[in-house]
Amino acid sequence: MDLISEFIARYRKEYDFYEQACRMVAQSLETNLRSAGVRAIVTSRAKNPARLEVKVKQRAEKRQYGSVSAIFDDIVDLAGVRVALYFPGERQEVGRMIRGLFNLTEEPKEFPSPDGQTGPSAYKKRFSGYLATHYRVTLSESSLHEAQHRYAEAKVEIQVASVLMHAWSEVEHDLVYKPLQGELSVEEYSILDELNGLVLTGELALERLQRAGELRASTQGREFSNHYDLAASLVELARMTLGEATVTDAEMGRVDILFKLLKDLGLNRPESLIQYVEPLHNDFETRPLSEQVIDQILAEDPERYAAYEKARRVEQVPVSSPGSGAYLQHQAIGEFIQLWIPYERLLFKMLKDLSPGTYSTGSMRAIDMLNRYYPGASGSFTIAAKRLQKFRNNLIHGIEVPSLESVRAASDELRELTGQLEALVEQSQRNKTQQSA
Repeated sequence: MDLISEFIARYRKEYDFYEQACRMVAQSLETNLRSAGVRAIVTSRAKNPARLEVKVKQRAEKRQYGSVSAIFDDIVDLAGVRVALYFPGERQEVGRMIRGLFNLTEEPKEFPSPDGQTGPSAYKKRFSGYLATHYRVTLSESSLHEAQHRYAEAKVEIQVASVLMHAWSEVEHDLVYKPLQGELSVEEYSILDELNGLVLTGELALERLQRAGELRASTQGREFSNHYDLAASLVELARMTLGEATVTDAEMGRVDILFKLLKDLGLNRPESLIQYVEPLHNDFETRPLSEQVIDQILAEDPERYAAYEKARRVEQVPVSSPGSGAYLQHQAIGEFIQLWIPYERLLFKMLKDLSPGTYSTGSMRAIDMLNRYYPGASGSFTIAAKRLQKFRNNLIHGIEVPSLESVRAASDELRELTGQLEALVEQSQRNKTQQSA
C-alpha cells in the first residue's frame, strides 16, 4: 500500500471522529451566535474521502510527503465549519466569539491575501476575490465532558464570510481548483471576476440593509419583537453614545437574556433601553454590551435580581435533599447575592453623595472613583473590591457555577468589605462635622 492509500485508509477509519468534532464546534458557535443576535447559517462537514484523495495526490507532487503523519499535518481542513453571515459587518463579532469559545492553533488567515491571485497569467483580476477569515481551532477540554476529551485533539477550520461570498466561493473553487472540463478560458475567468464584483456590491447592500434595520429597531414607540431586533437597536443606541469605533470593538453577549429581562420588566422599548445605554460612556469596559446594560438595570433596583434569574432560566438546583452539596451551594449563592445588594446600594449612595449626578454600574471603574473620593480607601481595599466585582460578574453572567468553598469565601470577604465601606462613611461624616464646627 502506498503512502497516500495508507493515509486515506486511516482517514476513513477516523472519519466519524472528525465529523463529530466539527459538529460540536458548529453547535457551540450556532448557539452563541443566536444568543448574541447574530444572524448566520452554520454548517459543518468532515472532508469527503474521495475528494480528499484527489487533493492529496495533487499536493503530493510538490510536498514530497515522507509519512502519513506529515499528510495529516499538511491538510488543515479535515474537519470544517462554515459560518455564512447575513450581514458581513458582523465578522469581527464572530471572530471575538471564536477566540472566546475555542483555542486558536495559529493566527487567523485573512482573505484576500497578497499572493491570492488565481487564474492564467493572461487574465488580471479587477476585483479582490474571496473575502473571508479562516480560523484554525481546537475544542477546549474545559468545555467538554470527560468522555469527550479526545475531541480536543481534532483541528477544525472555521470559515467566516457572508452568505453571498460563500456561494461565489463554492462556484469558483469547483471550477478553478477542481476543474472537471479542463483549464478555464480567459473568458470564464473574466465572468467569475465579474460575478465577484456583483457579490462585493451585494455585500455593500447587505451592510446598508443592516444599518437600515438598526435605525428601524431604534424607532421609539415600538416594542422589540425578538432579541435580533433588540441587538440591532442596542448597536445603534450604543453607537450614538460610544461612537462607531468603540461599538465595533465591543462584544454583544447574551442579548437573548437581556430581551427576556426587558420584556419581564415592561422595558421592552427603545426609549426604555436608551436610559441604560447612555451612561455607558462613563463606565465602558471590555465586557459585552448586554452584560453592562443588564448591570445598569439591576443597579437601578437590586430587587430585579429575581427577574434576572428567571430570564436566565438557570437550571434549578434540587431542593429535595437539604443536606446535599448542590443544595448547600444554592444556599451559598443566594446568601452572596443578598449580601451584594446592600453592598452595591451603599457603594452607589457614597458615590452619589460625593459626586451628584454620577451614575455608575457598580463596575471596576466605580471602585476607582471611590478610591479617589475616599483617601481612606487603601490599596488592599481596592484590590479586594475589584476581585469581588469580577467574582460577582462571573457568578451573575457566567456559565460555570463556582464551588461552594469559593462562594462562602467570597461572602466572608464581602461582609468585611461592606464593614470597611460603612467605616469610611462614618469617618467621612465625622470629618464633615469637625470642619463645620
